[in-house]
Amino acid sequence: MKILIVNAGSSSLKYQLVDMDGEKMLAKGLIERIGMPEYGHHECKIGGEKVLDWKDGRILSHVEACQMMLAALTDKEYGCIKDMSEIGAVGHRVLHGGSQITESVIITPEVEKVIEDNIPLGPLHNRANLQGIQACKAVMPDTPMVAVFDTAFHQTMPPKAYMYGVPYEYYEKLHVRRYGFHGTSHRFVSKRTAEFLGKDPKELKMIVCHLGNGSSLSAVNGGKCVDTSMGLTPLEGVIMGTRSGVMDPAVLQFICNSEKIDINEMLNICNQKSGLVGISGVSNDMRDVDTAASEGNERAILARDMLIYGIKKYIGAYAAAMNGVDVIVFTAGIGENNCRLREDVMKDMDFMGAKLDVEKNNELAWPHVHEAIISAPDSKVTICVIPTNEEIAIARDTKELVEAASK
Repeated sequence: MKILIVNAGSSSLKYQLVDMDGEKMLAKGLIERIGMPEYGHHECKIGGEKVLDWKDGRILSHVEACQMMLAALTDKEYGCIKDMSEIGAVGHRVLHGGSQITESVIITPEVEKVIEDNIPLGPLHNRANLQGIQACKAVMPDTPMVAVFDTAFHQTMPPKAYMYGVPYEYYEKLHVRRYGFHGTSHRFVSKRTAEFLGKDPKELKMIVCHLGNGSSLSAVNGGKCVDTSMGLTPLEGVIMGTRSGVMDPAVLQFICNSEKIDINEMLNICNQKSGLVGISGVSNDMRDVDTAASEGNERAILARDMLIYGIKKYIGAYAAAMNGVDVIVFTAGIGENNCRLREDVMKDMDFMGAKLDVEKNNELAWPHVHEAIISAPDSKVTICVIPTNEEIAIARDTKELVEAASK
């Protein structure tokens, strides 16, 4: 079965086509600037080779983007399938399933309604995800479709971990609680780490550090998430590329009153202008921040130190919450590629039995990234680097659900 994986943003559409016989990626593409006044952009790679780099006109809608995607995949000159009938199913990445959906599901009108109902909790992502689903249905009406939710893996958290200390009525009326994100990555990485170590997930206490432009950590005990750093939205947790991370909520009121701005503008600042870029004044890209820090830029050094300190605090907290930790695993763009950051995070962690092998760690710098143990031989805690693969996780869920439904 060939599975098409779609990740629709407000003005973009990412896609991959995977042949599940060997889990081989056949094609990968990105369509940008959908619905925007300037020219759109469509880049497509078939078998790792760029075959399309289109910038010749506007892309008016997600439906048009889906048509362009399918045209590229079935192109007679460079396409990788003969026609749309070769696509067995479509797996959609969806941000927020609220508390109603706790696992991947075949998309029905009822599922679409849940996605729509949770737009207030993920206004940019959920609306775009729904547009992507509806656009694919418009051009592929007979192809089964599955929704894989970023929040699903974290729904095993107990109330003591997901509740906030606001009046309980806001949980009852407005569903205000911690949901967590990057769940597809945390699920894939925690399961893959156990396989890589030859262990039963039920035997492991694991801390997964998904570190990228957006970063989150999770505590996984016995294969189930018991806590995670992101909250009602992806804004909570450690500082990120452009996000502020956790802070005293009174900070928002103080800035709003002082600068005469409303809470919506303030949240935009917290989401788009804070974190690494806001502190460093350099960039939201950790590579640029690292370079500036190495050149002595004090704000870049501060931004870097804040991120490392935040990660260390969550690791310590989750080890305490689980009464110990067996494995600490690094993943995603920064976690997989930035050996210096991994070294700094794990520095002075020997009190909890976690000791890094610096030489092994340094061998795993970009572009030499692969699954590996980077802890010292005498470390009581195993430290790993496990590259994430959310697309394969989505494809596997899609295949499993569609095949089960057809029996």
